Parts: sequence; C-alpha cells; structure tokens
Amino acid sequence: MDEETESSLDEMTDATGPVSGDRAQRFYDRIRENIRRYLEKKAHLDKSAEYLLLVPDMFMLLWRLVNDSRVTAKNKVLLGSGLAYYIFPLDIVPEALLGPIGYLDDLVFGVYLLNRMLVDTDPEILREHWSGSEDVLTTIQNVLNAADNLVGKDILGRIKGIFK
Repeated sequence: MDEETESSLDEMTDATGPVSGDRAQRFYDRIRENIRRYLEKKAHLDKSAEYLLLVPDMFMLLWRLVNDSRVTAKNKVLLGSGLAYYIFPLDIVPEALLGPIGYLDDLVFGVYLLNRMLVDTDPEILREHWSGSEDVLTTIQNVLNAADNLVGKDILGRIKGIFK
C-alpha cells in the first residue's frame, strides 16, 4: 500500500467509531488531488478522465447520505459498504497497485448502491447532497451505462454479483 493510501485510511478509520466530517473532507481532498496529478500526467485518458473526476464527489455523496436521518437504516448499511469499499485498499481493482485509475471500480460500486437505494429514497435527497455539476440522477445513469467500459465485463460481473 502506498503512503498516501495508508494515510487516507488512517484518517478515515479509528477505534473510536464513525468517521467525522473533517476526516471525510480530508479524504475527499486527497482523492481529488491524487486524481488531478494523475490526469496531468495521463492526458490521453479522455473519457476515463471524466469519470475519474466523479470519484471524490461520489464518495462525499455516500458519506453525506449515511449521515442523513431521512435515509433508512437498510440503505445506510448499503452506503456504508460503499464507503468501506472506497477506503479499504483491498478491492477488485486496488488503487495501491494501479493508482487513481483503481478508483473506477469504487465509483461503479457506489453508483450501483445509489441506484439501488433510489427504489425507496426520494431522489431530491440525493440531489440535495450532490456537489457535482450535472444532475446526480443523470450522472448515475451515465456511470451505469459506461460501467462495462470503465471496469471491464469481468469486474462488472463481480460487482453485480455482490448485489445478488
């Protein structure tokens, strides 16, 4: 695990319990900066770059929804698993090995969770907490449509398998 990932993990988790808003913001800032530096070096990523830039905003949306009293406990558990997927270094496409490109599976996983919770959650709650520039529902649909290209069919199949 690289030092930045380890430091991010240390900031997000501790023995005292839930993650504070300050810690979530620092994690957000660290992800955004890592992606910005990565994209400066890899300008040829084109469409992937657009999705990588969504990663920090999606993380913050998950965090804000977990802390919203209008979200059901069942959905908070789902969203909490999405947050854990972001911060723990061992996932399907690990950031420690691939750098920021490894966050694409985190993005896809988070979007699948959000799409699932829309079954029984008012979309306005998501819109209220979304800090991205495009409508959150449009963003979710765009990521779902691009998921196969972002992470590949094998990885997408594994992510979908988690939901079955």
